[in-house]
Amino acid sequence: MAVIKPFKGMRFDTEKAGELKTLCCPPYDIISEEQRKEFIAQNEYNVIRLELPREGEDVYARAGEVLDLWRSQGVLIYEDRPAIYVYEMEFNAYNKRRSVKGIIARVKVEPFSKGVILPHEFTLSKAKTDRFNLMKATNCNFSQIYALYMDSEHTTLNTIDELSTGDAPYEFTDDDRITHRLWVITDEDVIEKLCADFEDRKLYIADGHHRYETALNYRDYCRENGISKEGDAQDYQMMYLVDMEHPGLVVFPTHRMVRDLPNFDKNIVLDGCKEYFETEKFDSVGNMNTLLSKKYKEGKKAFAFYVGKGEWYMLTLKDIGVMSSVLPDLSAASQQLDVSVLHSLILEKTMGIDKENMANQINLTYTKFFEEAIVKVDKGEFQCSFILNPTRVTEIRDVAAEGEKMPQKSTYFYPKMITGMVMNDIGVD
Repeated sequence: MAVIKPFKGMRFDTEKAGELKTLCCPPYDIISEEQRKEFIAQNEYNVIRLELPREGEDVYARAGEVLDLWRSQGVLIYEDRPAIYVYEMEFNAYNKRRSVKGIIARVKVEPFSKGVILPHEFTLSKAKTDRFNLMKATNCNFSQIYALYMDSEHTTLNTIDELSTGDAPYEFTDDDRITHRLWVITDEDVIEKLCADFEDRKLYIADGHHRYETALNYRDYCRENGISKEGDAQDYQMMYLVDMEHPGLVVFPTHRMVRDLPNFDKNIVLDGCKEYFETEKFDSVGNMNTLLSKKYKEGKKAFAFYVGKGEWYMLTLKDIGVMSSVLPDLSAASQQLDVSVLHSLILEKTMGIDKENMANQINLTYTKFFEEAIVKVDKGEFQCSFILNPTRVTEIRDVAAEGEKMPQKSTYFYPKMITGMVMNDIGVD
C-alpha cells in the first residue's frame, strides 16, 4: 500500500532571506498577477518566483536559475537529517476557530490503476503542462499534494499530537488570519513508526490532482530519458497527509454561475425543474445559507437558484432514485452527489449545458465565494447562479473507492496549504 519516507527538506534561511511570512505564498493557482507582484515587492526571495515564474523569455528555465542562485547564496538550506514534518493550519470557518494537522513526507507515486492513491476529481491539461515544465526545470516540489487517509483508531493523529505539544519552531499568521505551524521530526524511531502506519493504507487525493498526475508524468519522463530508474527519488513526491476524520477538516462548496446562455428564461428553467424538484420562491438572500444548511443536515439534495435582485428559488430533489436511470453507468456514490444531480438534471437536461461546455467553461464559471455568486448576477455579468452545499468527505472517499471521479470543481478544501515553509528537492536524499 502507501509508501512514505522522510526527506531532507529545503527551507529558507530566514536570517538571510527575511521573515518567513514574507517568503511564503498561497497556492499558485489562486494567485492573481497583481498579488504575485506584491509578494515580490515585499521580499525578492518570495517562493512565488519559483512556484509561479514569470521572468525572462523562458520562465521555467529562469526559475531553475533563481533556484540555483538561492541555493548557492545559502538563502535556501537543507535539513541536516531526513525528517518528517508536522504541519498545522489554524483558521476561521463557519464562525469558529478551527485547526487541522497532518504530516508532510515523501510518498511513492503510483498509477491510479493500482488502487493505492486514488483521485476524486477530473483535471485540466493546461495546468498539468505548466507544472510538468516547472518540474523539468527545477526537479523540485515547492508545494505539497494534499491527501487523506483512513485510520479508525487515529493512531497516527495521536502520534502527531504528541510530537507537536510545544511551541512550533516555525510559525506565522498570514493576511487571511490563517496561522501556519511547522515542527521538524528527525527521531528515527518515530519516523519508522509513522512510515509503518501507512503500510496498509490507501491515500485519497483531496487537493492537488494536477500536481499528482504531473508527478506520474515526470517520473515516467525521467525513466524514459535515462535520468532515473525505478526506486530513485523521482518515484517520490512531497505530500501532506491528514486523517480523513480529523475534526478540523473543512470542505467548502464551489458555486456555479451561468453566463451568455442564448434565450435564457428563468421560468423555462423552473418549468423544466418541476419534474424532479420541489420549488419554493424567496425574495431575500439573507436566509439562503441557513435554509440550504437545513436541507444538508436533513440529507436532502437541494440548490439555491438565484436570478437577481434578491429573488431565488430553493430546488429540492423529490426522489434520488431517478439518478440511477440518468447516470446508469456510475456507482450510487457518484449518482448521489449534489454536483451530479445539479449537472445532469438541471445544467444538462434543462439548460442544455453539456459536459464539454462545462469543462471548457463556455457558459459556466465557478466560484467558492457566495457573495460573488450573488453580486455578479445582480450586476448583470451573469444570468443566474446555483448555490450549493459542500460535498461530504465521506462522499469523496466513496467515489474514489469506486474508481470514479467527480465533476471538476466539486470540492474546495479549506484552508489551502501555504507554499514555502518546506520544499522537496528531488535531487537530495
